[in-house]
Amino acid sequence: MAQCSVSLESLSLEERADSPPMKEPSGWDEWDTDLEDEEREKKDKEVSTAEIYLQACQMVGVVPVSYFLRNLGTTTLNLNHHGLGPLGGKALAIALVTEMQITTLELEDNYLLAEGTKYLVEMLKANITIQNLNLSNNHLESAGAEYITKMLLENISIKSIRLSGNGFIDDDGKNFADALSSNYRVKELDLSHNKFREKGGEHLGQMLANNEGLEVLDLSWNHLRMKGAVALCAGLKVNVTLKYLDLSWNGFGNEGALALGEALKFNNTLVHLDLSNNRITNEGAGMLCKGLEANDTLRVLRLAYNSITVEGALALLNVIRNTPKSALEEINISNVLVNENFVHLLEVTCQEHPSLEVYFGGVGGFIAKKPPKRRDPMKVIQDYLDERKLRLWDFFRNIDKDGTMRVPVADFRRAVQQSSIPLDRFQIEELIQRLDRERTGMVDYRGLADTRKQMMRDHRRQLRKVESRQKKEKQKSDRILKTFQSAVEAVTPRSSMVMSPGGTKEDSSGPQHFSATPLSSWHHVVMSNSSRYSVSNLSSEHVHLPHIGGAARSRPPSSPAVRSYSQPNLLTQGLHSPPAKPTSALGVHSISNPSVEPLKLSPTANQLTRSRPALTDKQPTTKPKTTKMKKKKVKKRQDKTARGLH
Repeated sequence: MAQCSVSLESLSLEERADSPPMKEPSGWDEWDTDLEDEEREKKDKEVSTAEIYLQACQMVGVVPVSYFLRNLGTTTLNLNHHGLGPLGGKALAIALVTEMQITTLELEDNYLLAEGTKYLVEMLKANITIQNLNLSNNHLESAGAEYITKMLLENISIKSIRLSGNGFIDDDGKNFADALSSNYRVKELDLSHNKFREKGGEHLGQMLANNEGLEVLDLSWNHLRMKGAVALCAGLKVNVTLKYLDLSWNGFGNEGALALGEALKFNNTLVHLDLSNNRITNEGAGMLCKGLEANDTLRVLRLAYNSITVEGALALLNVIRNTPKSALEEINISNVLVNENFVHLLEVTCQEHPSLEVYFGGVGGFIAKKPPKRRDPMKVIQDYLDERKLRLWDFFRNIDKDGTMRVPVADFRRAVQQSSIPLDRFQIEELIQRLDRERTGMVDYRGLADTRKQMMRDHRRQLRKVESRQKKEKQKSDRILKTFQSAVEAVTPRSSMVMSPGGTKEDSSGPQHFSATPLSSWHHVVMSNSSRYSVSNLSSEHVHLPHIGGAARSRPPSSPAVRSYSQPNLLTQGLHSPPAKPTSALGVHSISNPSVEPLKLSPTANQLTRSRPALTDKQPTTKPKTTKMKKKKVKKRQDKTARGLH
């Protein structure tokens, strides 16, 4: 870097030394002379910048780019796909130090690497006219991200920066969060086609919560997924400046749609949201609709190429129709085939919202409902017999002359069809297959007699499955909402944010900066410092053994990390001694042996442990008299008495 600074300084000095002297104006026409002088100064400046660039190329050993020389003096310099490399970027940086006309610099796909980025960053410290910078697809990676984020902390001119496809990872998200937390001049940021995952989503969520300058953010083609999506939506919930957000190709799923719906209830600045290709189903679309009901600023919603069918499309349309304050003007579901009902509802909705445009795949879709489930044919027959108070024998006695409860399949089918039992052809065939599993051609209808209890058991089992599935779905939704709320609390100071739909989310005390909190700790239960007890670490239990039969052993002083109880040695008491009283909340025992001093409870403890008696000490052994021994003595006494009588 020192060599680069020296080169810049020396070339600037050469420029001043070689610049031609100003000519005195002639006495002809003073107006024409002024025009000639301005053109001459402009030409001299162009020549000097070109000379600097040629000398810099010669110094670093690269071939000059003729396009740069031909387009000097323009406000936009487009050098995309020119293969500059790190040294070519160095030569360009040297030439642009004194070039104050370029406002847009396009350097996409030039393999600049972190080394070439370092030279451009040094140039941007001196050049204050470049406002739009494109460094996409230059293999910058983490080192280049560090150079750029440090530049954003000092630069005062950059308003738009594109960094797509540079291999940034999760840790780089923290650098961008730190740099943009205090930078309010950058309005557009493109971080698409990078490798931000769940941890990166946490840092980017912090960036959205802190930043008050960004208006356009492109995070498409990353890997934010569930936790990253929830953290990002938590930052979006409290953001007050963002207008355009592209989250396509991130795998949000229904969990991310749920968190995004919660964010839309409170965000009142976002006008364009792209959620294309995010694995969102009709369920996720319904969760998103709950946020759209309370939102009155979003105008464009793109949901193309998700797993949404006619049901989800109808839900979106019904939200707009039932929400008079909705500002939606465009909905893109271009892969969805709709039906006639949708087209009719769209016409009705457009009468109330004439600016609405919905892009769909075409007409020809259908409601993806399951076909109505047919009743169990055995249950149908049982209910039919119960209503008429008949037995199976009464129904089949005309075709079962022998009473064996076995009839030919053809006779059975004919009898059922001719009866008034409400069975269709498919149910009859299903019934025959169940009663003639071996394909013998004979139906054994004794199986109909034992179906009532089995059907009731199956019905109860099915109800339990449905209840269990509904309970799991509810727990999953509650867990996502709890994680989302924890994320919002982590990025939102209580004194500066007001959580009300459409309300102000910031007071006049100025921007607040929040510390980054990993999402992995948001779902943990945080215990208050005022808690009296804690049982979080039972594996590190401390046991204090009282001394039995002598002076009490010395007990170590109470540790602030240990809370202990004392327990007497119950083996020293007799068999008929009264039981010890239960341990009180203060950790004091009432015991019958006053020689054993109980251990007291430590006042400042975070671990709850109990002392155990010394089981290894030798105890006085006494053999209690059992009932069996008493019976033997009584029997001997009776035998003696009997011999005496004889």
